[in-house]
Amino acid sequence: MMHVALMLPGLDVLGGAESQVLQLAFSLHKRGRRVTVIALSGTGDAAATELAKSGIDFLTLRMRKGLADPMGWFRLARWVHRHRPHILHAHLPHAAWMARWSRLLSPVPVVLDTIHNSAWTSVGRRLGYRCSDSLADAVTAVSPGAAQASIDAGVVLPERLMIIPNGIDTQHWRPSPHSERITLRARLGIRNEFLWLAAGRLESVKNFSSLLDAFVTLSPESRLVIAGTGRLADPLSAQIRRLGMDNRACLLGFRQDMLSWMQVADGFVLPSLGEGLPMVLLECGACALPAVATDVPGCQDVIVHGKTGLLASTPGSSALAHTMRTFMDLDPLTRQRMGADARMHIQSRFELETIVDQWEALYDRLIHSREPVAYVATLDSRARS
Repeated sequence: MMHVALMLPGLDVLGGAESQVLQLAFSLHKRGRRVTVIALSGTGDAAATELAKSGIDFLTLRMRKGLADPMGWFRLARWVHRHRPHILHAHLPHAAWMARWSRLLSPVPVVLDTIHNSAWTSVGRRLGYRCSDSLADAVTAVSPGAAQASIDAGVVLPERLMIIPNGIDTQHWRPSPHSERITLRARLGIRNEFLWLAAGRLESVKNFSSLLDAFVTLSPESRLVIAGTGRLADPLSAQIRRLGMDNRACLLGFRQDMLSWMQVADGFVLPSLGEGLPMVLLECGACALPAVATDVPGCQDVIVHGKTGLLASTPGSSALAHTMRTFMDLDPLTRQRMGADARMHIQSRFELETIVDQWEALYDRLIHSREPVAYVATLDSRARS
C-alpha cells in the first residue's frame, strides 16, 4: 500500500491551502492509500480530531522556533525511519523547505511540493526555493497564475513545474432549492436586501478595507457580511463604525456554516490583491453563486468574466464599487444564469475526484518511473479562455 505523507505548516487555522490538504487526505484514504498528515507546529485542533475519526494519522512536529527548531527535524527524521513513507508531499513554503532539506537526513523515495500563491515579494522566500530546488522531485502549482508568477520569480524552471488545481466536492457545495433558500434567508434574518458575502483571512492581502470603502457607495438597501478571522478584525470593525455602516455591514468571524451563507447570498465578492487559486471562489461557484473578484492571478483562473462572474479591473475601491454596482444592476434572471454557468464551470474543471485522479497519477509515475515531470498545462489556459 502506498504511504503518502502530506506536510504543511499547521492546521490550527484553516485557510484555503489547509482545507485542500484535508480534502486530499480524506480522498486518498477512501481510495485505500495510507495517509499521514504532518504539521510543523500546533496541535491540529478540530482538524486533527476529524482526521483521527477517519482513521488518518496526524503528527505534529511541535516546532516552536520555526525551521530553526532542531527537535522538529529530529522528530521528522525519526518518524520517516520508522514509517518509511513513499511520498512526502509538502504544501506552503516552510513545509516545502523542510521536506526538501530533510531528505538529506532521512531519505524519502519521492519529495514534491505545491505552490499555493502567486506572491513572491519576499527575497528570503525566493532564495529558499532556489537553493533547495534540486532536492524536490517535482513542483506543482495550483493555477496557471501561480505557475507563471513562480517562473517569473525564478523559483522553479518551467520544465520542472506542473499545474494541478485545487479541487472541490460539488455534491457538498451545491445550491439549495428555491424554497429552502427562502427559509434559510428568513432564519438568518435576511429579507429583501441584496446580500453580499465575502470570506477570507482578515489580512492586508485580502484587501477588505478597500471593499468597505467601495461598499459604502452602493445602494443603502444592500448588505455585506465578511466571514473570517485575522489580525485586522479590530481595524475593520472600527472602519465599519467610522463609515456609519453598523446596520449594513458586519464581520461574522469564523463560520462553520459557510455553505448556508453561500446558498442565501445574492453575490460573492473577493477583493484580494493576489491569490493562488481561491477555494472560496470554487465554493461559491459550486453553489451557483456568481462572484465579483479582482482581476489578479488566481481569480482570473476561476472566473470567466461576463459569464460566471465579473472581474474588477483593479483592487482599488472605485473599480470594486463600479463592478459591484454593475453586478447589482443585472436583472435577476441574468444573475441566475451566471450562477448556473459558474457551477457547470467548476464541475468541469475543479471536481475533487478528478483532481485526486491527477494526484494519484503523478504519485504513481514518480514512484515507479522517477521520470522528469513534464509541464503538462499551458500557462495561458486561464478561466477566461
